[in-house]
Amino acid sequence: MDENEIELMNFLNIIWKRKWLIILPTFLLVIASGVISFLLPPTWQIDAIIEPSKFIVRTEAGQFEEVVVVDPKQISGQINEASYNNTIAAELNLDIRKFPELKAENLIDTNLVLVSIRENDVEKAKLILHSLLNHLKSELDKKVNIELKEVDSQIKSRQIENSRIEEEIKINKNKLNIIKQRKKEIEKEVSDIGKKVVSLEKEQRLSLKKENRSESESLAMLLYSNEIQQSLQYHSELTELLSSKRIEEENINLKIENKEERRNQLENEIGNLEEKKGRIDYAKFIKEPTSSLWPVAPNKKLNVLIAGMFSLLIFTILAFFLEFLEKQKVKS
Repeated sequence: MDENEIELMNFLNIIWKRKWLIILPTFLLVIASGVISFLLPPTWQIDAIIEPSKFIVRTEAGQFEEVVVVDPKQISGQINEASYNNTIAAELNLDIRKFPELKAENLIDTNLVLVSIRENDVEKAKLILHSLLNHLKSELDKKVNIELKEVDSQIKSRQIENSRIEEEIKINKNKLNIIKQRKKEIEKEVSDIGKKVVSLEKEQRLSLKKENRSESESLAMLLYSNEIQQSLQYHSELTELLSSKRIEEENINLKIENKEERRNQLENEIGNLEEKKGRIDYAKFIKEPTSSLWPVAPNKKLNVLIAGMFSLLIFTILAFFLEFLEKQKVKS
């Protein structure tokens, strides 16, 4: 038998010799731990998920993107730093020295904040979480309301501009109708003058064919010639006026087209702003405060196990210590 085996046998002999010193106190402490754990009031975990105030914007690529008014990590940090504890305690008339710890974390890859609290009184914990949400809302929703007012202001300004453009389009269309009517009248006059000139030229040619013309016929020819010249001059003036009316008509059509394009642009902008306004969300619970199915503390089995292992270790060491003292006395 080697030295290691002899030493192990000595240890076992000491443990066996003082087994009751080890077993009895350990047993008593395990029983005491179990009784204390049984008598302690159960502690529940109550948690909730909060969605901070946010609005959704359309990116240049046409996709929608969530924008939160405050970074969820910042909100979690403020809760963990007990920034709201005093306010909530005062509101609910709670002793701040006994105020339960609030824990918060930003759920990975989301804009959500998980808040949890451990408390014996479940209803009290739910009241604390509801109070926390109300205080968060009072801070976060102010920024949302500012955004809403800004959106409303943009919508109103565009609606005013749109109304003005509608009135301008209406005025220009009235002008266009007047020009079209006038253009038709001028075209008719041009046509009538043209026919008149043709008729006068025909009569003039018939007179020219006569060899022996009287004085009155010669005078008539002169009058025909003057009237033809005057008619041609008036025809030229009417043609020029008709041309200017056509240019004016084109300019007004261009104005109307530009105004209608701007109106459509404004209507699209108003639609986008209305859509943005409809996608603004206030801070709210995604998951209402809910307690765990089972108490999270005290953990009776774990407490008994720890008490048993700790007691076994301590009293085993005590047994070896007493054995050591006993051997020292024998030697002396």
